[in-house]
Amino acid sequence: MKEETLDPEDWEDLRKLAHQMVDDMLEWQQTLRERPAWQPLPDEVKAQFQRNLPLEAQSLGKVYKDFLNYVLPFPIGNQHPRFWGWVHGNSAPSGMLAELLAAGMNPNAGFGEQSAVYVEKQVIDWCKEMLGFPSEASGILVSGCTMANLTGLTVARNARAEFNVQQKGLQHSNAKMMLYGSSETHSSIIKAVEVLGLGSESLRRIRVDSDFRIDLAALKSAIAEDKAKGLKPFCVIGNAGTVNTGATDNLNDLADVCETEGLWFHIDGAFGALAALSPQHRTILRGMERADSLAFDLHKWMFMPYEAGCVLIRHQDKHHQSFSTAGAYLLPFTRGAASGIWFSEYGVQLSRGFRALKVWLSIKENGINKYRRLIEQNISQAAYLASLIEALPDLELLAPVPLNIVCFRFVKGNLPEDRLAELNKELLLRLHESGIAVPTYTTINGKFAIRCAITNHRSCREDFDLLIENVIRIGKEILG
Repeated sequence: MKEETLDPEDWEDLRKLAHQMVDDMLEWQQTLRERPAWQPLPDEVKAQFQRNLPLEAQSLGKVYKDFLNYVLPFPIGNQHPRFWGWVHGNSAPSGMLAELLAAGMNPNAGFGEQSAVYVEKQVIDWCKEMLGFPSEASGILVSGCTMANLTGLTVARNARAEFNVQQKGLQHSNAKMMLYGSSETHSSIIKAVEVLGLGSESLRRIRVDSDFRIDLAALKSAIAEDKAKGLKPFCVIGNAGTVNTGATDNLNDLADVCETEGLWFHIDGAFGALAALSPQHRTILRGMERADSLAFDLHKWMFMPYEAGCVLIRHQDKHHQSFSTAGAYLLPFTRGAASGIWFSEYGVQLSRGFRALKVWLSIKENGINKYRRLIEQNISQAAYLASLIEALPDLELLAPVPLNIVCFRFVKGNLPEDRLAELNKELLLRLHESGIAVPTYTTINGKFAIRCAITNHRSCREDFDLLIENVIRIGKEILG
């Protein structure tokens, strides 16, 4: 029997095609402004993704043509300068190249005496330095803030339980374990408490003030009430940049509550934590350095390619205890390939891609001061957009703009709330379908809002001028 391999029969042909791929993708990134911010997939394109499983080989050149025709033209749009949807970041060309290098090496970065894990360790050390965490703290790169929150809350649950949760399970608890976060807390926290077996009812959603920050008196009252009922409060979750409005809780006050009550302090800093890089904005985050665990994303406001999330945990021993289960075939040695750092004992994944390389390469290439300037640039752009909205009688700003999220609506005419909501939904859809821009949406105090989350290093002020010009034009067209 002839033995086979996946290596090419002609390496030179592959080399030429690989160079073409790199050239095409660099050209695609260079010319982003010349294309729509988003466009829908035609039915004939969707039909390409319903074909049967290929049984025989076809040339890589032909497959690449399918990519150029059916995949590349139809992204969600987050690389575009006028994409401000959800909180999607956009990456730089060097990040794309780092992904190529990482895939070429193809290490399992879960463990072992290899460069990949030392690169990740250095990235974690840099993150601790950036965000004011102690050098002896622990940390790990994960897929994103959903997994970072899950990891941090797993350690919180295990550390604050009065028994060994890993061995006994939550059914061994004599009292229901309770967590606390504001009504603005991200849905990934709800997902985490459900996955952890705590149940969504264990998360107390505390009311917020007029600036969408947690009401401290209401928090203290809820903790006291639960204690009186025989429940077990164990964790408070602070927000460093809420997804709706960019609000940040008073983290110092939350840290004081946790210290007084003996609770774990977790912070969801998905994008807002990185405002700490800016001297003029880090005061908003005062107290973040006191957290027991901090979750944030590098693929948002540090513009890394997806996926690149991170969690930092103050107590290395508690972090390790929560994930250190291993079989006889996964025991660290003091020498050889099985020695070194074992990140698999600090998270859920055993098999882990080389996420750290794009972060390491990008930070070394740009320096942290450039990321600071880009974050400040986005915050300045948000303030500029808010000023444009406030200057026009046909627009209404629906929430304060402390960081980089702007929520507003078109309000021309004396329309009832339900009609205003429908008008603004239609306006938003026309912005998307025209390819002009991609803001998204939320609800603020019961009002449908067009929402711009500015985590985009390609945006410039002229893009926001164009957005507002077209919001006014489309709004009047709908009314007309």
